Amino acid sequence: MQVEATPMAVRADAKQIGEAEVRRKRWAWAEPCVWTDRMLAALENGVKGGKWFSLIDKVYRKENLDRAYQAVARNAGAGGVDHVTVERYGRELERENARLSEALQTGTYEPQAARRVYIDKPGTNEKRPLGIPTVRDRVGEGALRHVLEPIFEQTFADNSYGFRPGRSAKDALRRVDAELKAGKGYVVDADLKRFFDTIPHARLLARVGERIADGRVLELLEKMLKRGVLEAREWQVTEAGTPQGGVISPLLANVYLNPLDHQMQQAGYTLVRYADDLVILCATAAEAERAYALLQEWVLGNALSLNAEKTRIVNMHETGAGFDFLGYRIERTRRGKLDRWPRQKSMAKLKSQLRKLTHRANGKSLPETITKINGITRGWFAYFKHSNHWTFRSLDGWIRGRLRAILRKRAHRRGRARGRDHQRWDNRFFAEHGYFSLYEAYAVASRSA
Repeated sequence: MQVEATPMAVRADAKQIGEAEVRRKRWAWAEPCVWTDRMLAALENGVKGGKWFSLIDKVYRKENLDRAYQAVARNAGAGGVDHVTVERYGRELERENARLSEALQTGTYEPQAARRVYIDKPGTNEKRPLGIPTVRDRVGEGALRHVLEPIFEQTFADNSYGFRPGRSAKDALRRVDAELKAGKGYVVDADLKRFFDTIPHARLLARVGERIADGRVLELLEKMLKRGVLEAREWQVTEAGTPQGGVISPLLANVYLNPLDHQMQQAGYTLVRYADDLVILCATAAEAERAYALLQEWVLGNALSLNAEKTRIVNMHETGAGFDFLGYRIERTRRGKLDRWPRQKSMAKLKSQLRKLTHRANGKSLPETITKINGITRGWFAYFKHSNHWTFRSLDGWIRGRLRAILRKRAHRRGRARGRDHQRWDNRFFAEHGYFSLYEAYAVASRSA
């Protein structure tokens, strides 16, 4: 006798459980110690009035502070004005984060001034100012970012690529390449003048306040913005800007420029932005002129300014026309082909790093020197591997020339390598000592592609 099988009972909440798992995968980058399944559901479905309340308790939660420290430790970096290093803070992590949590909970937290340092801008005589917060303040900023980032990520436009989960500079470059190939050959190459230093605090806080209604979170953010900087033992007030070097600065930059992204999108223009580095790609010269005018109007209306010397419209249909974007130089060659290679500043930065390793009297063994060179050039190649092949041929020759000069010095000969030195220490010699050839790596990548 055949017995009909009885269907297995299905839990009433099975569908909800499945939806929660899928949602958690979509938001895998969001900190689970902050963003519960219930909060993620509210994030996607919307909250009443479009604003989030009662978030400060998520900021000072111990698990969140611990996760924020782990991110700070991964990024390493120097200490701030209190001279406390990342390692020292980590040795006392339980005690330090307990004190930080209590200060955030009671409202007594006061960030210290950021330590002002200047770094070289490759290819120029200028210096770029950075503000280095203390490790404690970087942990606090990281914890706040964990809370705020998913809320604002929901609002960001598709054309924004900088410092966003699952997006990168390579994605932005691919988008630019695709638009150029699609015929959008008039490019508004824009430069926002001292953007990170000039963001107006009141407007930025108002923009954050459009989504955040927790007054204590807004007060905490305002304290972080107005912490000031310490330069030459003198404290200086910060009336505007969010210092480069702060953990939360990239998120705030995206929050401030998000309305520009949407306005350009609604007007039908293709803007591609990575933080404050942006280009607008247009099909005609007239369209580019209109896009330029709209950009200028928005920038002036939001208390920012364009660098008039660097902002221009480029006709990429003309031979030799080109622009720099995210480290690359993109140019129309004599053959009518769009080509790309590292811009001068990118190459200058790389060579500056390599010169420090290849001084003729560096005192290191050849294998050790090559290992350190490879540590730099492998990462550099991973980003610039889409450059033309001459980039890698010439750079390989330059590096090997400096290595030959080291060997010539050790052979008690003066001057740069020349003549028979290229036979005595040929390319195979350096390959046998582990040298990472950029051109060979390019050839392999090209075959794979």
